[in-house]
Amino acid sequence: MLAKFVAFFITNSNAILTDAAESIVNVLASGFAFYSIYLATLPKDENHPYGHGKVEFFSAFVEGVLIGIAGVIILVKSAYSLFYGNEVADLYDGALIIGATGLVNTAVGFYLIRTGKQNKSLTLEADGKHLLTDAVSSAGLVLGIVMIQLTQIFWLDSVISILLGIYIIYNGYKLTRKSVGGLMDESNLELVKEVVEALQKNRQPSWIDVHNLRAQQYGADLHIDCHVTLPYYFDLNAVHKEISDIDKMINQEVSHSTELFIHADPCLPACCHYCKMENCPVRAEAFKGEIKWDMENVTKNQKHFSR
Repeated sequence: MLAKFVAFFITNSNAILTDAAESIVNVLASGFAFYSIYLATLPKDENHPYGHGKVEFFSAFVEGVLIGIAGVIILVKSAYSLFYGNEVADLYDGALIIGATGLVNTAVGFYLIRTGKQNKSLTLEADGKHLLTDAVSSAGLVLGIVMIQLTQIFWLDSVISILLGIYIIYNGYKLTRKSVGGLMDESNLELVKEVVEALQKNRQPSWIDVHNLRAQQYGADLHIDCHVTLPYYFDLNAVHKEISDIDKMINQEVSHSTELFIHADPCLPACCHYCKMENCPVRAEAFKGEIKWDMENVTKNQKHFSR
């Protein structure tokens, strides 16, 4: 951030000021991200029975809003300079400084994204993508500065700044949209699909039916609740074993640490035609065919009676 402001004072370039202003957001957002990651690592307590992981969504929301505000300020300043003029100088020196900061942001951005994916941290991923956005805008800025210096068309400085401002606002919107979805418990379809595929791949004859499956993500933790239909003559010990087996299997197959809340339903005669339990003492109808579990039927709040 300091290097970019030095470049601005050297050149008086609006485009460079645009990049420097976004770096202020980087610093503020990273400070908040640092604190939110600390909160997300705290263990569950009486006031936060699901843990503190959702603070990561709030952190990403704040970062997205700050990015958007920076973009709006940049647009206003650049539009003013476009109409009223702005003198620039020493553009090559400014380009060298901005290019160096862009390389640093690229390296740190990729590192944060990789670490965020490894630790399932939305905050780290968001901060890394923000830095990559900054690096892309810096690269475009360097090209623009070179073009201005070669053509001596100085109003291009404000035009480039406006384009970068629009790009910054767009990225702020994307980040805010994703964080709001998490805060509103929007379903993560990729996670749900991963769980459904694991259930289908490892299904057991006693797992007659799975439905009303829902997933919520809290930081790095995944919370799933669903209904599982089991033979109604199973005693409580048998039901507990089946549910524990499902829990263990999902935690082995799915890429997130998962906490499951499973409601056990008793089977009905209408389930017999797709039930694969051998030597069932209460079978009312012969097995006719398996109903494959997929995103459409597992997420519905009803047993799979369709033929």
